[in-house]
Amino acid sequence: MTKKNKHNWTLPAGTEPTELDKKVMQFQDKGILVPTRNLIKTPEQIEGIRQAGIINTAALDLVEREVKEGMTTAELDKMVHDFIVSQGAIPACLGYEGFPKSCCISINEVVCHGIPSDEEDFWEGDIVNVDITTIFNGYYADASRMFIIGKTSPANEKLVRVAKECLEIGAEAAKPWGLISDIGKAIEKHAKKNGFSVVRDLAGHGTGLEFHEEPEVNHYHDKAKGMLIVPGMVFTIEPMINMGVADIFVDEEDGWTVVTEDEKPSAQWEHTFLVTETGLEILTH
Repeated sequence: MTKKNKHNWTLPAGTEPTELDKKVMQFQDKGILVPTRNLIKTPEQIEGIRQAGIINTAALDLVEREVKEGMTTAELDKMVHDFIVSQGAIPACLGYEGFPKSCCISINEVVCHGIPSDEEDFWEGDIVNVDITTIFNGYYADASRMFIIGKTSPANEKLVRVAKECLEIGAEAAKPWGLISDIGKAIEKHAKKNGFSVVRDLAGHGTGLEFHEEPEVNHYHDKAKGMLIVPGMVFTIEPMINMGVADIFVDEEDGWTVVTEDEKPSAQWEHTFLVTETGLEILTH
């Protein structure tokens, strides 16, 4: 543990510590990595993130109603864009570090960050991840779902189902005053039990006031203990589960599209969560 990490939680000068402060500092004094105080969201901030989550969820509901064989990924992206803008919100992906579209659409062996295109259609049997992040009044909410186009193979169906179970199991493992590493340990155990692997090069993340904040949320059993989970934190859990090997590569041509090394299918589900006194609350239903 570095000295910098050991003293993350500090009080403003002249501030009396709250019960939350005292509890966090007890863990900090034991050498456990704790969040910075500004990662604990205020009630006003939580409500803002929740409102962004309502719009984000409605956008994914629209995808569920409209996605079909023969549609291009660009057509679906435009639907998402137009809906988010109609709600007075902003699609966070558009222009983020140069990303050219309003959501990520990743099909079959594409793990994540697929760029919608007029030249890419949905086909019968495809498994599709649509990842949307919405900014509303300056607050961010981030979620993704899997969709199956028509009928697919039993192996693909299992992959999609287990990936969703991994998200749910990871959320159950995230206990207040536990450690971020508990999440990945539970996820990887379930994925391996079902014969699948977990992508290690990408992670969940804090969110709410910015697109990406601390903490980093690994989805595998990381021997490093990770950050303390404190009520008021907001972060995503978004395990990427592969049918084959865990290794991935980024398409050199577009610099974004992440693909499984063996080009076997991958599946991912994601929610934005609030840590409460009793567990996690989903902010992106």
